[in-house]
Amino acid sequence: MHHHGIDAESLLDRATMPVDEWRLIESRPEGIPLGVSETLFALSNGYLGMRGNPPEGRDSAEHGTFVNGLHETWPIRHAEDAYGLAREGQTIVNAPDAKPMRLYVDDEPLRLASAEVVDYERCLDFREGVLRRRFIWRTPGGKRIRVTSDRMVSLQEKHLAVLSLEVELLDSPAAVTISSQLLNRQDGEDEYCDPATAQGKELDPRRAETLEERVLLPIFQTESEPGRATLAFRCAGSGMTVGCAMANELTVTVPEGEPAPHVGTEQLTEEDTASMVYQVNAPAGTVLRLEKLVAYHSSRHVGGEELAFRCSRTLNRARRVGLRALQDNQREWLERFWERSDVVIHDQPELQQAVRWNIFQLLQASARAEVQGIPAKGMTGTGYGGHYFWDTEIYVLPFLAYTSPAFARSALRFRRNMLEAARARADELAHDGALFPWRTINGQESSAYYAAGTAQYHIDADIVYALMKYVHASGDVDFLLDEGLDLLIDTARFWLSLGFFTRDRSGFQIHSVTGPDEYNTVVNNNLYTNVMAQFNLRAAADVVEQMRAERPQEFEAMVRRHALEEEEVREWREAADRMYIPFDENLGIHPQDDQFLLRKRWKLDDPETGPKRPLLLHYHPLTIYRHQIIKQADVVLALFLQGHRFTEEQKRADYDYYDPLTTGDSTLSAVVQSIIAAELGYGRQAMDFFIRGLYVDLADLHGNTADGVHVASAGGVWQSLVYGFGGFRDHGGRFTIDPRLPEDWSGLTYRLTIHGCRIRVTVRRRTVEVALEEGDHAIGPVTVAGREVVVDREPLTIVIGADSGPGEGADMANT
Repeated sequence: MHHHGIDAESLLDRATMPVDEWRLIESRPEGIPLGVSETLFALSNGYLGMRGNPPEGRDSAEHGTFVNGLHETWPIRHAEDAYGLAREGQTIVNAPDAKPMRLYVDDEPLRLASAEVVDYERCLDFREGVLRRRFIWRTPGGKRIRVTSDRMVSLQEKHLAVLSLEVELLDSPAAVTISSQLLNRQDGEDEYCDPATAQGKELDPRRAETLEERVLLPIFQTESEPGRATLAFRCAGSGMTVGCAMANELTVTVPEGEPAPHVGTEQLTEEDTASMVYQVNAPAGTVLRLEKLVAYHSSRHVGGEELAFRCSRTLNRARRVGLRALQDNQREWLERFWERSDVVIHDQPELQQAVRWNIFQLLQASARAEVQGIPAKGMTGTGYGGHYFWDTEIYVLPFLAYTSPAFARSALRFRRNMLEAARARADELAHDGALFPWRTINGQESSAYYAAGTAQYHIDADIVYALMKYVHASGDVDFLLDEGLDLLIDTARFWLSLGFFTRDRSGFQIHSVTGPDEYNTVVNNNLYTNVMAQFNLRAAADVVEQMRAERPQEFEAMVRRHALEEEEVREWREAADRMYIPFDENLGIHPQDDQFLLRKRWKLDDPETGPKRPLLLHYHPLTIYRHQIIKQADVVLALFLQGHRFTEEQKRADYDYYDPLTTGDSTLSAVVQSIIAAELGYGRQAMDFFIRGLYVDLADLHGNTADGVHVASAGGVWQSLVYGFGGFRDHGGRFTIDPRLPEDWSGLTYRLTIHGCRIRVTVRRRTVEVALEEGDHAIGPVTVAGREVVVDREPLTIVIGADSGPGEGADMANT
């Protein structure tokens, strides 16, 4: 069932995807399955996302242009209805597609799947944030044409995308036509869609719902000037509106001595499409360059004309700056990002390329998400309907908190802004406080299957975990008290109403919940849930009591606003102290829940055909629920997030018991198992799980990369490096570094931003070096390899495993 020893070298075809530490490269057309390549080469800034579809718009598995939060709704029809079930489905929709710039030479369309091309390369550049493609096309008439295209979604200008297409006639004159388009693909049909390459229609709950009715209703169209057009739509169910505008500019450069050719133009704007067509009869040596600026704006309330006005302002500003300057600005923006976010594996270029691709995905999912959340697939695909889950808080927020704290703050503010809806949801389910939706876009619960959805109450504690992670990393106490405290109080009230004290008040239990493992649902005393609820209750009590001591005036105002009484806070503390943490003395392990060890072990795998994975696509839920079988790390995740609550002996026993039972059907599992395996000294397993997480999408290990990037797994890759092999821990604001460097690595360097200062950590075989890279004050105390130090400008080297005490010269040296 569970296999170790994955071979990283065999995962990718390096003839097609060569190694480059700063770029993802495709060296031959159609070298990667279409749907997978569209995800791998997608561009996004967290607000606007564009899948890696070709500029000519042809031969695509799934077209995709997404605006964060732009969604459609529909009534959920339950076969067996019950009170409190989710009533309204939500799914991300395709915004108008501005990627197409179709090329025709002598009336022959460029279609890469059937074209004769040489010198082909497509690359996603992590330092420039640009998707580039270049090749030489031999047309059916034998003419050689160099085709180069660039695509960039701006990180500075959140509403802007910048595209270009350059065509050079290498050896012959030709009639060239370029058609730049805006298309409503959400409701339209693509005449070039190839059913053989499109996504299958088989049942897969990980995919987005298919909407049968028209979604985008046209509300505004205009051509404000030549080369410029705007389309605006309203979603039929949700009422959300979206506007998209393009501005095109064609330049023609002919060889010296040749007269400038006539450029014919034709512009058309209709309800669902807009196009600008350029026609040129050009001599050999001519270079035609089309630059296309595209703006997107969306709203819950604003009408089409206002959206068009906003798009126009974005385009005007971008035109004044110019395409080259916009690309330069992008490069500078990314340079600052990599200075604080890069993780370097010394002398491992293959792994380095994959690591940087994963980190780049975290940036693309979060940078400009701002008032919106971070979807499980970012803005790269329609998987999971574009919903926000707990993925953000547990897997992505730690990376943001320690590299880009402003992004983390925005993600937490998004949850804070959802609080009123969460309070209403708790009330609907007869709970106090607030209950955040398991999956949502607009703040309402959208999970129709409550057993693996709403019952995952742990999301409340996950949000608080992320909040406290951010506060300890950033020192942003003002945010904690101004906005975070509302989250703490309402979630603590929720847990107190959900759980109950035993009759003798010796224990506090929580029943009928589902933990992270969705193969065991609606259980009593799920270990992960209880441990995280305990953390949540303690954090709320600690912050309230500290506020009373240190900010009495603000405390009194808060007490009045929340009608908070001392007895309530004491009950939070008591519930946390008496939380029931299941433990089996005979096995010496923590049962995943009260019933887990009573179930029989899984023995349904066919010895001849092998395991059928994921189980949820091959077995009825009841069959799965009757067995000791795990979709993803549950107890093991608790061992990581609340590691200071468990002994090393307990961690080892728990890991050893649950590892063979974990299918890895979820991409959230491998990275966590890697961290704990590294901590326990299981180096081979730690590396195996790390590789599985690292290549989840790059090698399509779960068969659904076409649906979008697994953003949480990408966050887990960073955590595997920093928390796992890098040995960093940050429980309760106490920072420790105890590395577990893999045997065949010569070194690892990562950076952490703590309280506004950036420190660099370099792990080698026998030493750890720490130094302050940026900031105006030292960071400390930090416990490094068992020694308490203060990190300052002067690099400090600590010998790993030395016996002498802190500060003794044989073990620590300034370098």
